[in-house]
Amino acid sequence: MINCQLYLKKGKEQSVRRYHPWIFSGAIARVDGTPAEGDPVEVLASDGTYLATGHWSPGSIAVRIFSFEKCIPDPEFFRQKLQDAVQYRLSTGIAGKNDTNVWRLVHGEGDGLPGLVVDIYGNTAVMQSHTAGFWHIRRMIAGLLPEVTGGLVTSVYDKSEGTLPFMAKLNPVNGYLLGGNGGPAAMVTENGFSFRVDWEKGQKTGFFIDQRDNRSLLRQYSNGRRVLNLFGYTGGFSVYAMSSATLVHTVDSSAPAIAMADENVRLNFGEDSRHSSFATDAFSFLAEMKQPYDLMVLDPPAFAKHQTALSQALQGYRRLNAIALQKIAPGGVLFTFSCSQVVSRDDFRRSVFVAAANTGRNVRILHQMGQPPDHPVNIYHPESEYLKGLVLYVE
Repeated sequence: MINCQLYLKKGKEQSVRRYHPWIFSGAIARVDGTPAEGDPVEVLASDGTYLATGHWSPGSIAVRIFSFEKCIPDPEFFRQKLQDAVQYRLSTGIAGKNDTNVWRLVHGEGDGLPGLVVDIYGNTAVMQSHTAGFWHIRRMIAGLLPEVTGGLVTSVYDKSEGTLPFMAKLNPVNGYLLGGNGGPAAMVTENGFSFRVDWEKGQKTGFFIDQRDNRSLLRQYSNGRRVLNLFGYTGGFSVYAMSSATLVHTVDSSAPAIAMADENVRLNFGEDSRHSSFATDAFSFLAEMKQPYDLMVLDPPAFAKHQTALSQALQGYRRLNAIALQKIAPGGVLFTFSCSQVVSRDDFRRSVFVAAANTGRNVRILHQMGQPPDHPVNIYHPESEYLKGLVLYVE
């Protein structure tokens, strides 16, 4: 049962009627009931017409909508939502591949489940709740995953400590909700390459699944090139580059990440002298490097997580890309990315344009990149398009 209804101010229902999944606090006229953070609420127009159902939050985004049809948010409702997410992955060819067993099953707003992320690593699902609503029903969601995946999932690890709102005071503790025999550093396969993934201690859910297609594209350009992978984390781009590059250098400030990158290269290529790694600051390495590279990867962490940091983030992207464009060898190829949701595609491209213009070098765009199909962008929620990238040819 849903005991709380909120009424929107007159004229504020238009974005909901256009299926945008967020209700901002300023659009609310009144709330009937006293919802706790994470409770399901019904959203009504000023005249009482039903509009949507979602999870309540006392913050700026007051409701994250999971249904635009009147519903009872019980296990059967969420079973169907999860089954839809699985079917989408099957129909797009992401799930069920023989050479890939790591993929995203639920991508928040992109799957109509705002606040929930579920990644699949072999037989283990790693969940992250970004809202109190999904954290409160995490055990129910975990219990549904083996069923909706046809028995594929046998373990579910909840990794929500770092993703839930601090002010919610939920005191989450990471841990297994189901199973747990897979080990914290299991081996997975992506496009035939093997990777160790530590979902307990690694960043995000353990691996940057969203770069899968972009790693495949990099492999096409690696033949005979000297490759520098900056902010390399556990070496995803490096492994793909090793298939045909003359040398590959991986740089990351995290020593544990670099150790995992070395292991991932060994898993696929043995003790190969073409690969070297450096646990150091990427900006410093780039500024001080003497050796020329003719393929560079810039995949930094999000420079801006909130709108207030946007200006500083854009300066960071300009600075980083300017140094790389200055130093890359003639005829070089630069893969450059932003994963900041608040940085738009146009903002990022403009920053790289300014960086290129300041170098005076002739630069062409070879490709414009984004996130793969298992990280779907809801057409009614452009904010879910967070990953953007450019492949540049530098004369």
